[in-house]
Amino acid sequence: MAKYPFETIEPKWQQFWETNKTFRAVEDASVPKEKRAYVLDMFPYPSAAGLHVGHPEGYTATDIWCRYLRMNGYSVLHPMGFDSFGLPAENYAIKTGTHPRITTEENITKFRQQIKSFGFSYDWDREISTCEEDYYHWTQWIFLQLFKQGLAYEAETPINWCPSCKTGLANEEVKDGRCDRCGTQTTRKNIRQWLLKITQYADRLLADLDTLDWPESVKLMQKNWIGKSEGAEVQFSVDGTGEELTVFTTRPDTLFGATYMVLSPEHPLVEKIASTEQKSAVLAYREAAAKKSDLERTDLAKEKTGVFTGAYAINPVNNTRIPIWISDYVLISYGTGAIMAVPAHDERDWDFAKEFDLPIIQVVASAEEWQEKGADGDYSATPDECTAADGFSVNSPGFNGLGTQDCINKITAWLEEKKIGKRAVNYKLRDWLFSRQRYWGEPMPLVHCEKCGVVPVPEAELPLRLPEVESYQPTGTGESPLAGIAEWVNTTCPSCGGPARRETNTMPQWAGSCWYYIRYLDPKNPTAFADKNKIDYWLPVDLYVGGAEHAVLHLLYARFWHKVLFDLGLVNNEEPFQRLINQGMITSYAYQRKNKTLVPMDEVREIPGKPGEFEETATGEAVERVTAKMSKSLKNVINPDDVIREFGADSCRMYEMFMGPLEVSKPWNTQGLVGITRFLEKVWSLSERSMTGTVTDPLNDTSTPQAEQITRLLHKTIKKVTDDTASLNFNTAISQMMIFINELAKSDSIPRAVWSAFVLLIAPYAPHLAEELWERLGYTKTIAYEPWPKANPAFCVDDTCTIVVQVNGKLRDKFEAPLNAPKDELEKTALATDGAIRFMDGKTAKKVIVVPNKLVNIVV
Repeated sequence: MAKYPFETIEPKWQQFWETNKTFRAVEDASVPKEKRAYVLDMFPYPSAAGLHVGHPEGYTATDIWCRYLRMNGYSVLHPMGFDSFGLPAENYAIKTGTHPRITTEENITKFRQQIKSFGFSYDWDREISTCEEDYYHWTQWIFLQLFKQGLAYEAETPINWCPSCKTGLANEEVKDGRCDRCGTQTTRKNIRQWLLKITQYADRLLADLDTLDWPESVKLMQKNWIGKSEGAEVQFSVDGTGEELTVFTTRPDTLFGATYMVLSPEHPLVEKIASTEQKSAVLAYREAAAKKSDLERTDLAKEKTGVFTGAYAINPVNNTRIPIWISDYVLISYGTGAIMAVPAHDERDWDFAKEFDLPIIQVVASAEEWQEKGADGDYSATPDECTAADGFSVNSPGFNGLGTQDCINKITAWLEEKKIGKRAVNYKLRDWLFSRQRYWGEPMPLVHCEKCGVVPVPEAELPLRLPEVESYQPTGTGESPLAGIAEWVNTTCPSCGGPARRETNTMPQWAGSCWYYIRYLDPKNPTAFADKNKIDYWLPVDLYVGGAEHAVLHLLYARFWHKVLFDLGLVNNEEPFQRLINQGMITSYAYQRKNKTLVPMDEVREIPGKPGEFEETATGEAVERVTAKMSKSLKNVINPDDVIREFGADSCRMYEMFMGPLEVSKPWNTQGLVGITRFLEKVWSLSERSMTGTVTDPLNDTSTPQAEQITRLLHKTIKKVTDDTASLNFNTAISQMMIFINELAKSDSIPRAVWSAFVLLIAPYAPHLAEELWERLGYTKTIAYEPWPKANPAFCVDDTCTIVVQVNGKLRDKFEAPLNAPKDELEKTALATDGAIRFMDGKTAKKVIVVPNKLVNIVV
């Protein structure tokens, strides 16, 4: 079999596409809206590690889709860029003194070369990088629009703080409560921060999810993150202090069962109400809680801890004194930072009450219990277990016997009438903490003036550039390294001309990725973030493909910014991404000990004489081969450069699509890649066979049985590949192409028109090979815009079918029969098959079951 010379063909066509700008998108007004497609990949952060084989999976899927659309007459926008601000480059700068820009540009160069080596059909003229001044100019401009709308504000909020590094840490830099850099126990520290009022858009962010063609799992994650809940706010007075506590509850019907209260350790009233005897314990607990992340604090499986404040609240529905505790499972960031605890009907409250021997009062009876005991029953016993389900109110004077929802409505109305509570809607969603105490990020275009307050930098003075610095070391105060550059910080107020100080916080990495899909539309525009006509031409994004790890934050933040831009009349629709697909993860093999820990691949060997069994080299302990996420520490990362060098880009592209459905995670197996390579070599080999006829011959040859068979199979293949490519089921499209090639290989010569049609089908999948084969067929233009072949329905309908022959329900033979053949003919043919004769073993059939067009089952 002839070897496909990918090592010369692939660079040849990549250079052709680049030189001829084959995939440059233009705004042609004559193309109708329904024939335009904006297809977007989540752009990568250019890390020092470069691409691994997981990155190209989504890129290949969108590339196949884009190539298919172009061949079907669509005008396609398919851009690529880089999310280039970020922590790793700054951390590297702190260690080495290398400017983050230098590291980032080197990494981008590497990423660009790797991406281009796959032959993806990006319009590289539209490349953007979020750390470039002409890009972050407009990130700053959008921030100013938010600021002018009152959607940005300052507040004192806690950050993760490393006392050794003397710097704030992102959540990603805290592992098990310790600094990821030096291992020191982290604490929480309140500092001045900027926040964006994303909560103002909570209802719209929630409601508009229903308009999107997104995976239901992603919609659910966003809904849960926004966390809308309806209930009541209730006022509890703190006994003997004049202070009041407000709690939010979704179950005001259980107020009579509230036997204690719990405050977040950070609640502002904690120090005021703590008794003298309890104050030291309260402060010690608060300090311990400050060392935990929100995730650790709210883990349902963890042991409940807390401290009594020494204070009591008055339950407003029955004037009962109930103790006030603090516990780290209550967060200051959710609700009011205070809860009323009803242990009989809330699992966490139940666990806490059991831990600290607090009273438990039943106030909801199940339907079964209510039916058994009725209104006059005794419900005074402490319940044996917590029941959170709805039911009927008990031990609630004035409300007994009401169903849960009825009681919620009536007790809320009663609270409002008594002016001790009101209906309320609460959200888990908090305002977006937008500032970072970093150097390598977009400077915030604001100045602080003692006379004028916070003043925006005039838009005409944008971009506000990052200054060159000699040190990237943190300041030790929790402020950005920018705070130490006096000549940059000290400035004049744009409003009054007096002395002022620049804002030294920078924007988070999310800022640049919130709107990059808009800048792609007009990346070189010096006077606007994008031309309105181009926005109207392309938006919204028709298909957005990326990892599920961005299901909440990036997608939620981008939707928020887009809605703000829509409200300002700057974009043409409310949602940026109409359709979303999350590609599955490509995993790799790893080796697992009995204790579930993983061993690096280079520390494992196959046991001699026992194929498929493995042991740890150092210890001889048997290990199990499992699939796991690719990781440098496990030495199981597959480098795409090596794959392309050995097998070629087309093989890698097709293998990643052939591994399984796009959305499903699947393990990398080099043997599967070898199989795809052989398939492409077979295609290459067939191209060198003798060809008959011309490329323009009609695809309807039925002159011989073999010709008819090929014609029928070709049209079925066109239909299958068309349908599967359109629905992004690329693995099954490739399977059908393999079936076709295997059948075609049985022919000594190949009709040129048939071969031409097949080359068009494989073009989106193996574009380098297809371009070469197209040129060999005598064409002088790129295949990229050739019309996609059309299936003739008449040839897609089978006139025969395969009939399965069973003896006593087990498959024993099969045969071909005309469609809708009479039952008696099918029975006669089945009984005469070799398999039926052999397994009936001379016995007479007791019964023969015939299912037309499917099977014959002979019972003996």
